[in-house]
Amino acid sequence: MSGFIRTLGLFVLLLMSPPAAAQGNPAASPVDAAAIRSVIERQLAAFQADDGDLAFTFASPKIRAMFGTSDNFMNMVRTGYQPVYRPRNAAFLDISIVRGQPTQRVLLTGPDGVEVIAHYFMERQADGTWLIDGCVLSEPEGAAV
Repeated sequence: MSGFIRTLGLFVLLLMSPPAAAQGNPAASPVDAAAIRSVIERQLAAFQADDGDLAFTFASPKIRAMFGTSDNFMNMVRTGYQPVYRPRNAAFLDISIVRGQPTQRVLLTGPDGVEVIAHYFMERQADGTWLIDGCVLSEPEGAAV
């Protein structure tokens, strides 16, 4: 079952793979940028503490519906997203608009020492809060990070 969940999670997240980021105006106000960063930092801290229930609360309703339970979600993250699950370091980069969604790029150093860029797709909720609506990992683009 965990192989199926990993495959499903990777497939779904690859479908949400971002095209080239939009250029130009900042994608988020300073207040929104701080709130987005806080949500991602709190989810990363929940992963570090193996608190799947808490980590799952930072996922958008669409992501929660897709995985159904925090256990399914955590299995996918543990097996397919080691740099997100156990980062050695996280450096927040820019926020751009990708497919209409603010997308926070974070340079993560995985447990194996390899750096990746995590593209966090963010979704504003009706109450004004932000939740994570997907994450795709890519290789750093050389000096452009």
